[in-house]
Amino acid sequence: MSAAAPPPADRPTPPVGRPEPARPRWLWWAAIAAVGAVLLTAGWAGRSDEPVGDRTVGEVTRVGVRPGDHIPGYLRAAAAELAALPPSGPSGTYALVSFTSYLGPQELPRVLADAPVAEVVARVPLPDRQTEVIRLGAQLLPQDVVAAMATVADRKDREAADQRARAATAAGELHRVYATGAEVAAGEARAYRAGCGCVYAAVVRADAAVLRTLAARPGVRAVDPAPELHRLDRAVVIPPLPEQRDVVRPPADTALDPAGPPMGVSSEQARDVIDPSPAGSTAPQVPAPLPTSPDTGGGARPASGG
Repeated sequence: MSAAAPPPADRPTPPVGRPEPARPRWLWWAAIAAVGAVLLTAGWAGRSDEPVGDRTVGEVTRVGVRPGDHIPGYLRAAAAELAALPPSGPSGTYALVSFTSYLGPQELPRVLADAPVAEVVARVPLPDRQTEVIRLGAQLLPQDVVAAMATVADRKDREAADQRARAATAAGELHRVYATGAEVAAGEARAYRAGCGCVYAAVVRADAAVLRTLAARPGVRAVDPAPELHRLDRAVVIPPLPEQRDVVRPPADTALDPAGPPMGVSSEQARDVIDPSPAGSTAPQVPAPLPTSPDTGGGARPASGG
């Protein structure tokens, strides 16, 4: 009987009764987890150049003037910026258009012809009174402005009623404040409901060539381009009032401070006020650059603070 051949030398036979040990199960799971982590990291690295969320959240742009600004200097700066403005993209460039006087809704199509309008800025120029500056969304002129004015008139009627109710239960100085507030709100309501000459600026979006043509049109005081403005709801828009000629001063109200000359009167203030009725009368007025109304969205230049 021949002897059995020995097993291959490169793979020794395991001892009898002791099977070859299997790999621990946890090693397999660890390997799978490691591979998954590498793939996940590579996936995020490949997306690192994609935008995450809205990077403009909290950004505020300001266009126009601030208290203390020199108005002739502002007008020169706006004209220089407009002259240097490069051709706009397909969507155009936002610009703040200031008027030489307060205009009624029916006058706007003539002054703003060929310039797509986003909104207008208005206030009722009541004599010696602070009145609210409001921004009214308007794309179709004059219909959108007339409709927006009617909405504001309703709100002003409610404000007047509220102020009268407060005045009825107040005494002394507080009574006078509430009574004056009711008087002003009622005057604003009447003016807006009548489609008053109250619009003194507009925000348009057009190509540089259209903006330059607009700046040369009668009734236009300045066209202040804002190429950095992309969203009106994140803009603060403050155009100079038509009666402001030298320096932008704080608002004044002689009804609440009758003891002396109003602090807000410009040395070159206009002598006329446009009455809400077609056959309006004239009277002195006081500039009142007040905050914009909550009726409309706001947005202008990146705010450097304040």
